[in-house]
Amino acid sequence: MSAPVVESKAAFTLRAHNPDVLTCIANLSNDEVFTPPELAKQMLHTLEEAWAKSNDGASIWADPEVTFFDPFTKSGVFLREIVARLTSGLEAAIPDLNDRVDHILTRQVFGIGITQLTALLARRSVYCSKDATGKHSIAKSFDRDWGNIWFERTEHSWSGGKTNHALLDGEGAPTVTGRRCRFCGAAESEYLRDSALESHAYAFIHTDDIKARINELFGADMQFDVIIGNPPYQLNDGGGTGSSARPIYQLFIQQAQRLEPRFLSMVVKANWYTGGKGLDHFRNAMLSDRRIRALTDFPDSRQAFDGVDIAGGVCYFLWERDNPGDCVVETRVGSETIAVTRRLDEHAVFVRDNRALVILEKVRAISPSSLSRRVSARNPFTVNPAHERDQVGDLYLYASGADGRVERKYVARGEALIDAWKVLVSKTSSEHAGQTDKQGQRRVLSRLEVMPPASVATGSYLVIGPFSSESEASNAVGYLRTRFARFLISAILLTQNMTRGSYEFVPDVGFERAWTDEDLYTKYDLTPEEVTLIETQIKPMTFSAYGDVDAAS
Repeated sequence: MSAPVVESKAAFTLRAHNPDVLTCIANLSNDEVFTPPELAKQMLHTLEEAWAKSNDGASIWADPEVTFFDPFTKSGVFLREIVARLTSGLEAAIPDLNDRVDHILTRQVFGIGITQLTALLARRSVYCSKDATGKHSIAKSFDRDWGNIWFERTEHSWSGGKTNHALLDGEGAPTVTGRRCRFCGAAESEYLRDSALESHAYAFIHTDDIKARINELFGADMQFDVIIGNPPYQLNDGGGTGSSARPIYQLFIQQAQRLEPRFLSMVVKANWYTGGKGLDHFRNAMLSDRRIRALTDFPDSRQAFDGVDIAGGVCYFLWERDNPGDCVVETRVGSETIAVTRRLDEHAVFVRDNRALVILEKVRAISPSSLSRRVSARNPFTVNPAHERDQVGDLYLYASGADGRVERKYVARGEALIDAWKVLVSKTSSEHAGQTDKQGQRRVLSRLEVMPPASVATGSYLVIGPFSSESEASNAVGYLRTRFARFLISAILLTQNMTRGSYEFVPDVGFERAWTDEDLYTKYDLTPEEVTLIETQIKPMTFSAYGDVDAAS
């Protein structure tokens, strides 16, 4: 296609719009969250500062050779904001406005849309036209309608599965079920779709050789200086949504690193801090990667994405290929920003609140033994599901909804706990992780009570024990109801689902005696400021040995 004549182009201007149209777009879904312009600006400011430090104070926006790539563009906000900054910064290098803008759009900014719709939206944001060669486009030299923002439908590559001889296809042959995409892990049962529907097979991660694929799309020997954006977060894997969905954002990070940019910045879910479904190896790699030089954490995702509730919060990071070192960790809590320079791998999991680190270090120095060693694995008794609602049996059964009874023969494991004193605690937190009440406080634990001998629980609970007496079990319940203990749980609690690891930072103080917050503050020599931090974040709770937990009024 020949290039259109210059006279047919719309004049290029950058005017202030209020409101910014990109702040008004509804999100497509929880895994395709549009980035607010203000958040994109924050990320670009972090990039700008890091570039200047690595380049003797030079401005990244004054360099006509720097290349930028958003491989999962949605609204086009990152590319739009980059173009605006380059347009101002390159004025001295390329005085003519039209030439300057054409240079930026054709040689410096690149993107891949995640869907047909978002690709069109991004082109409209960046080129002022969904057709980069159209009469309204502010680019002059493109000979392709997609410009430098590419999208074509990509299909999943199904593999694995089992042959089902009882289920035949239209030609009478056995079918193969249970296949997954070898690139992203999507279940064929969920994502084998009509061509009229989006496949959600994102092109950037559906290739064995990303460098060759990028060169094929944009030209030989492409090397991006900066990769930046907001990738899709998860795919439904047939087992539900939210925390049970399959995370995929880590695949985009790993693929971007294979392109070896000088700088990499992405905003993603924060649940990688503690690992989880498919994230354990990725967490270890991220925490040990000294090239992550800045990490900005939003425990409440609504502070980054207005009105979008993402369990566990979100974060954005800046990765510098050529400049390893300690990381500047910023925690955004309300209007407050707490910044500390530290290593990310100080602990097995990432402690997101910088203020909590000093408290954790004090506790660990005095009490190195963790309560987690007394906490059961998930589903500690494995009660036969068919008998969870029985009302007869020699064992009392703690169950969500209504308790009951069950025969001992229907309990598959946990023999050492069945006839001992122990403590019952829900494996689900009482609120979404990162979220607080109107006073900014959290309750953390839900159901919590003493379990007598001859009792078991369904998989809805964890069990702590065994204890030698009712008194010890009661003291343990009282201890877990202290603000101190629940604060240490909340330091690493990112989702509603709790595990043995959620108690990693809670010290095993011994339960021959009862404990109060005042006792614990004294034991660990907490300062008035540290006590205030705990008590402003954690709700008080009653200390009854039995029954459901009640928040104090």
